[in-house]
Amino acid sequence: MLTNCIKQYPLTILTATTICVLSVIPVPEVKMAEDIPLIDKWVHFVMYGGLSAVTFFELYRNYCKGTQNKKKREATIMMLLCTFIVPSLYGGLLELVQKYLTTCRSGDWIDFIADAIGAALGSLLGLIVVPHLVRKLTHM
Repeated sequence: MLTNCIKQYPLTILTATTICVLSVIPVPEVKMAEDIPLIDKWVHFVMYGGLSAVTFFELYRNYCKGTQNKKKREATIMMLLCTFIVPSLYGGLLELVQKYLTTCRSGDWIDFIADAIGAALGSLLGLIVVPHLVRKLTHM
């Protein structure tokens, strides 16, 4: 079962693992961080938007390709919920990990909000772009 999951969702697993690692390692001081307002929130927004879009792509590829319109519509609604709720909860969990299990990071509610906004927009991006992308890739 684990092998099957890795085969079906390699990009999602890689993205989620990368986010986890980046969330618990010490952050080096970067000069650019001083020049861009709210850079940390933008990073959260992009990471979780990317996670949602990648997850939507792999879910769509695994479950919607070649299905009938009614089932595809039901699956798409479930995918939107999953690609918003799961990454948002994952972001919240990692904020708690940062707050209570690391000494080099601190959890932040605004980071969690940026995670959720990124996840929502990543899901919508997936809804708009992924069906066309999958069709194009399958016809190559």
